[in-house]
Amino acid sequence: MVFWEGWISDELMGTFSPIVVYWLYAGMYQLLPPLDQYRLHTRKEEEQKNLVPLSSVIKGVLLQQLVQATVAGLMFLITAKPSGEGSIIQPSLPVQLIQIMVAMLIMDTWQYFIHRYMHQNNLLYRHIHSQHHKLVVPYAIGALYNHPLEGLLLDTFGGAISFLISGMTARTAVFFFCFAVIKTVDDHCGLWLPGNIFHIIFQNNTAYHDVHHQLHGTKYNYSQPFFSIWDRLLGTYMPFSLVNRKEGGFEARIGKRLNGMS
Repeated sequence: MVFWEGWISDELMGTFSPIVVYWLYAGMYQLLPPLDQYRLHTRKEEEQKNLVPLSSVIKGVLLQQLVQATVAGLMFLITAKPSGEGSIIQPSLPVQLIQIMVAMLIMDTWQYFIHRYMHQNNLLYRHIHSQHHKLVVPYAIGALYNHPLEGLLLDTFGGAISFLISGMTARTAVFFFCFAVIKTVDDHCGLWLPGNIFHIIFQNNTAYHDVHHQLHGTKYNYSQPFFSIWDRLLGTYMPFSLVNRKEGGFEARIGKRLNGMS
C-alpha cells in the first residue's frame, strides 16, 4: 500500500514524482542561508567562475525534464499491464531492494562510460557536455543543467535502461527514480553539511563530484550518481581530502593518484 494508491497510477507517479522531488529538494538548498562555513567554494567564486545565470539554468533543467517526462510516459505506456488483466502483484520488499541495487549498478555503468566518452571526444565535449561544466562551482538547482542531447542520452535513457533491465515494477521505479534524483541534486549542492547521510554512506558524494567540476579534475571522478567502482577499476579515480579554508568553509584538495601521479 502506498499513499497515492487509488488516486494516481504508479505509472503517472513514476513520470512526474521525480520532477516534483527535484524542485522540492533543490529548492530547499536554494532557500538555505549562505552557510559559508560549510561551502566547498566561496560565494565570490560562484559568481566569478560560473558562466551561466540562474535563469538560464532553470530553463535548461525544465527542458530536460520535459523530455524526461515524455520518454518516461512512453516507457510506462509500453510496459504497463493491460487493464483487463487485473492489478499487478508487487514483489516482496527484499526483491524490490535487490532490483533497486541492480538498477543503481546499471545506471552507474551507463553513466560512467557515456560521461567519460563525452570528456574524451573533443567534439562531444565542446558542443554538448561543456554546457554542464559551465557551472564550475556546482549548486543544487543546476544538477540537471545539461545540453538536451546529453540529458536524453545520459540521464533519461540511463534511467529507462536501469528500469527495464532490473525488472522492477512502476511502483518500485517511483522510489528508485526519486532516490536517484535526490542523490544527484545532493552531489551538486556545493555544501559539506554535518550529518548528511549521503556523505556518510557514499564515497561518491558532493566533494567527490566537486573535484570533477574543477579544472584539475575534469579527467577524473566520472562515476555518478551512486558509487565510485568504475573510477577505481579503470584508473580515473582522483583521491582528495577536505581541508578548512582560511576564509571559512572547506576545499576538496586533490591528493596523489594510485599510480603515483599527483
